[in-house]
Amino acid sequence: MTALIVETTAEEQPPFELSNSGAELTYFLSFAVAERYGAQHDLAQAAGVLKRQSRINLGPLLQFGDARVENEQEREDLEKLWQDPGRVAEAARQVVDAVAKSAKLQTLLAEFPDLVVQLEELAEIADWAAQQSSKLRLTYEL
Repeated sequence: MTALIVETTAEEQPPFELSNSGAELTYFLSFAVAERYGAQHDLAQAAGVLKRQSRINLGPLLQFGDARVENEQEREDLEKLWQDPGRVAEAARQVVDAVAKSAKLQTLLAEFPDLVVQLEELAEIADWAAQQSSKLRLTYEL
């Protein structure tokens, strides 16, 4: 099962989690990365609209990696993924707002009804992490 794993450096785990394991959000993030290489999937096209027309910095959302590590280099790379949760929350909310205002984005994302909900949930988790003065890391499992 595809899952987006949201970790924090807080002593406790967040009281929220992503619905449906964050699968649609995982797909969106993956296609948002692939968009720069010419991917034409609806999720990639939506990422292009968000970046170029809505002028949203998706960078904090695109800082993610495979949760499975097989060697020391991958372990080190995974450690580099810790980031400021406030930036993640802001980017997630900007995407949610842009989708609410854009018929084009709503059309591109029509087959992914959980995506906006999962972005809102990610923003809540990131806000919680910021309140705990902790870092946040996004990884995935396929």
